[in-house]
Amino acid sequence: MSEPAAPDTPAIRALEDSGIEFEVTAHGPVRSLEEAAEARGLDPRQILKTLVVRRGEDDYLFVLVPGDRQISWPKLREHLGVSRLSMPDKDVARDVTGYERGTITPFGSTVAWPVIADALIVSREGPVSIGGGAHGVAASVHPAQLVEVLDATVADVTEAL
Repeated sequence: MSEPAAPDTPAIRALEDSGIEFEVTAHGPVRSLEEAAEARGLDPRQILKTLVVRRGEDDYLFVLVPGDRQISWPKLREHLGVSRLSMPDKDVARDVTGYERGTITPFGSTVAWPVIADALIVSREGPVSIGGGAHGVAASVHPAQLVEVLDATVADVTEAL
């Protein structure tokens, strides 16, 4: 018996095209980070949140944040050399990425916005899990490969929840 095919999303297709090793996890709806981690067989800190940040008019970026952390706005502003940043509303986020909230990932986004990966992502052991472009779909990848294929800038931009 063969394994079921990975869900067909722009993110999964982009991951396949990237050439990096990944493992897809498809699970039902989850209501919390802890439930997502359990469904994926990972620690909550291994789950990556992909947040869309607005730098200016039609200027966005993705910030990859470990599940047990949140963006430190002062650190991110300092890193980017800007005085103002904001989070777009759900409709704008969908318009600039092609994904609705809860499914956003840099993979397969309608625009290849720059990516900043928090430094803790590459310093921790084991795989990380990034969204797969649909609710309940994720891909586990090696952090160094993730950073390399996304040409992500690694920086200390988060703080504890």
